[in-house]
Amino acid sequence: MTDWTPYTLRARTWFETLRDRICAEFEAIEREAGSSAAFDYTPWKRSAVEGGAEGETGGGTRGLMKGKVFEKVGVNVSTVVGSLSRDFAASINGASAEQNAFSATGISLVAHMANPHVPAVHMNTRFLTTTKAWFGGGADLNPPLPYDEDTEEFHAELKAACDAHGADYYERYKAWADEYFFIPHRNVHRGVGGIFYDHLECADEAAWEANFAYTMAVGEAFLAVFPRLVRRRMGMDFTPADKAQQLEWRGRYAEFNLVYDRGTLFGLKTGGNIDAILMSLPPEVTWS
Repeated sequence: MTDWTPYTLRARTWFETLRDRICAEFEAIEREAGSSAAFDYTPWKRSAVEGGAEGETGGGTRGLMKGKVFEKVGVNVSTVVGSLSRDFAASINGASAEQNAFSATGISLVAHMANPHVPAVHMNTRFLTTTKAWFGGGADLNPPLPYDEDTEEFHAELKAACDAHGADYYERYKAWADEYFFIPHRNVHRGVGGIFYDHLECADEAAWEANFAYTMAVGEAFLAVFPRLVRRRMGMDFTPADKAQQLEWRGRYAEFNLVYDRGTLFGLKTGGNIDAILMSLPPEVTWS
């Protein structure tokens, strides 16, 4: 079996570099708005989980900023190695109760914005290994007050990244996002979509390189488009009714992440940092 450790290190290095570039750009936006807000970085180590093996390692860094433009934004990078609980292992690609060793490295970002005209956003990309190795991730836009121009620009950037790596990637992964980011008990989508992909398997080194290149392209697309949308909308006036709509919409976002999100479940089941896992929850929310 391929030793994926050097590849995990390469992926981790990229995720950390992407984090630093994203955080610098978000801090630059705060400066443009006259704010001195900056990210606070909190390192964490992985805790033991029931059914885990000795010698489990890993952890990560939780980056959090609360500012004038970004009401709450978290950018986390984590890398963990260990074993899955026997019950949970059966739900993970390539794992089982008997073969439950895993490694995972990835970046996860959620931004909740102060101005309801600025869309909230989610982005994550990751590399995991069990008896198999694969990439997953995506990005989706979550505007309380949607603008067609913003939606089209966001999707166009992601489509360009997809088209450069697979002729059918955009249509497949857009459809997957539409299916995944859906709240069945509300019968509504979480936002205006994006892309979602998982189990992009690496049978050999060539496949790993191709899938890694695509995953990097998704990160670059996000960094290219989202700051443009923020700058376009962050100075707009808004009404109490606009703010009320934002707070109610955030309730839908919280419901999805707590009930349906795979990443939330994976983090809780693998001894992740609770604050990092739940950083996706909005700072203020209402339910009618």
